Amino acid sequence: MSQIAHAERAHALLSASGAHRWLHCTPSARLEATLPDTTSSAAQKGTHAHEMAELKLRKVLGIDPLTARKYNTALKKMKENELYEVDMDANTDLYVEYIQALVHAFPSPPYIAVERRVDLTAYVPEAFGTSDCIIIGSKQLHIVDYKNGQGVPVPADNNPQMMLYALGALRAYSLLYEIETVHVAIVQPKVWDQPSVWSLPASELLAWGESIKPIAQQAFNGEGEFVVGEHCGFCRARDTCRARVEQFFSAAEKAPMKPPLIGLDEVAEILKKGDGIVKWFNSLKESALAEVLKGRDVPGWKAVHGRGGRDFVNIDAAFAHLQANGIDEALLYDRKPITAAAAEKVLSKKTYTELLEEQGHVIKKSGAPTLAPADDPRESISNAISPEQAFGTPMGT
Repeated sequence: MSQIAHAERAHALLSASGAHRWLHCTPSARLEATLPDTTSSAAQKGTHAHEMAELKLRKVLGIDPLTARKYNTALKKMKENELYEVDMDANTDLYVEYIQALVHAFPSPPYIAVERRVDLTAYVPEAFGTSDCIIIGSKQLHIVDYKNGQGVPVPADNNPQMMLYALGALRAYSLLYEIETVHVAIVQPKVWDQPSVWSLPASELLAWGESIKPIAQQAFNGEGEFVVGEHCGFCRARDTCRARVEQFFSAAEKAPMKPPLIGLDEVAEILKKGDGIVKWFNSLKESALAEVLKGRDVPGWKAVHGRGGRDFVNIDAAFAHLQANGIDEALLYDRKPITAAAAEKVLSKKTYTELLEEQGHVIKKSGAPTLAPADDPRESISNAISPEQAFGTPMGT
């Protein structure tokens, strides 16, 4: 089966990719359906990376009878696309290498499906999804997904999108293959050195599928209460959702506070809400600007040009003119080495690690202290002086 442009694929009302959202906030799917579907630059790059990953995987696994010439031509065209990024080639290679390792670990060749559309209607009304890669063999089912983003880490543990894909695969292949264990893996090279992997018995997955049926039906009907949470991040209604706005500003209901100063427990609550407010406000401001630029009226606001820049009409002619008038050429060029972070992006994470980090050419420095939620995986730090530091080690120890 040949490649289908990812951007042109149809999407269900209750999509697997949006399951984290509609399972928590059941009316959100119907609300989103009333709003235009906008595509960000990051999403477009992610789609392009997926198409590159699919091309490579089909070639490596021999799924498509591509000649070397056709494959190289297709890959070259992708690299010339304006959406292509330097590290996209290496990152998609990591995805392909991971799947190759899975395939080679089976005692006999497993069944493999790439970009397989799966039917989810047994659990979610009118729903379907497309799994990046499905591998079945030795009573094992593997569902593998590639993520190109880096802003939001996507773990495999209890991931509803991956679980729905797995349910669809079980339904499609259970008559042909005996499946006891399900493994889901998310390859997100910009976030993790190794894929995030999670496994569960097929029986537990099927039980979960049964448990979400009433929730999915409620979401399909557009019923239930709007629930605000981190799942709002990619919702089309995130900027203008009334429930979200009211939650952000519900702190005002507590005023006036009795003590003249707020306590640290109140600081904690305000910081938690404030983080969401800042992100929401910036996103709302971008949405309002887009509306004004379309000619719509946002009372009290208008669109203006921000701070501009300056460019040479012809840099070669400009520099030649400067040198003809006695300006030293050395003053016109600024040569400086790239940073370690930039080197990782240019070289690929694997090459960077092997040639620089493992050879001792890079020193990792801690960043400046920053506040993070208590469940952040990074180790907590403190400037507080311990008794041992203040008074020395007690005698006898």
